[in-house]
Amino acid sequence: MPYAVSRHRPRWWTELLLLAVVYAAYSAGRLLARGDVNTAVDHGLAILRAEKALFLDAETPLNRLFTDVPAIGIPSDFIYASLHYLVTPAILIWLFRRRPAHYRVARTWLMLSTLLGLIGFTLMPTCPPRLLDASHGFVDTMAQYSSYGWWGAEASAPRGLGGLTNQYAAMPSLHVGWALWCGVILWRHGRTPLMKTLAVAYPLITTIVVMGTANHYFLDAVAGAAVMGLGALATRPALRLADRTRKRLAQQPAATETPAESPVVGAGCQTAPGERIPGQRTPSADADDSTPAAAR
Repeated sequence: MPYAVSRHRPRWWTELLLLAVVYAAYSAGRLLARGDVNTAVDHGLAILRAEKALFLDAETPLNRLFTDVPAIGIPSDFIYASLHYLVTPAILIWLFRRRPAHYRVARTWLMLSTLLGLIGFTLMPTCPPRLLDASHGFVDTMAQYSSYGWWGAEASAPRGLGGLTNQYAAMPSLHVGWALWCGVILWRHGRTPLMKTLAVAYPLITTIVVMGTANHYFLDAVAGAAVMGLGALATRPALRLADRTRKRLAQQPAATETPAESPVVGAGCQTAPGERIPGQRTPSADADDSTPAAAR
């Protein structure tokens, strides 16, 4: 995605407010877009059948590995429950401070893709593998290792707050989508080999983790990447629209402004002796009029 360069650094407090409003709207919409449980289960089973037909069900062996090997499963649960909410804001802040010319485009890309993900949750509520019937062979590793972390048996939500999350918002996987965004930003704007390595490793590790913990299907991850691609395509038109709107709003007060009044009283109109209505007179005319008046 080509990046446009902005000449002005946005104000940090307006950016913080904007991101807070967008995230609050996203969280509320995600919570409200629950859908019917039976429909969500049907969608989950349909995805699983499609993956098996295409030999893409990587979540099955990964979940078995995470379940059997706590040394892999427990760190993966911590990754799933935390990095999603830590790495993305950290990269936004780093970009704002160190690469301000590219911040606005990257922020807009992230926000648009997130809102597109919300549309996906609404149109296609999906039961994740961990909530399918046990006969399908998936184990909820977050519940299995819940004693090691702050989460309970309801995804990565803190204990007692499971009702505040939508467990059927699995398609697309924004864990993967946001990780891909982080990877692209680090790859494009990081200048060290470590940055480049993290740019590749973080999205790949996130994809493995969301499948191994049975929180997402492989196709959820693919959909998360697709949503980020659509968001990237929509970023430039959205910024152009925002710039045009801002210019119109800035020009509106000037268009409705009343003309300034002339500082000269009467605007050159003078009243001669004996006249009731002022008439436009030139200095020469005034001089001619004054001569006869003086003579009389």
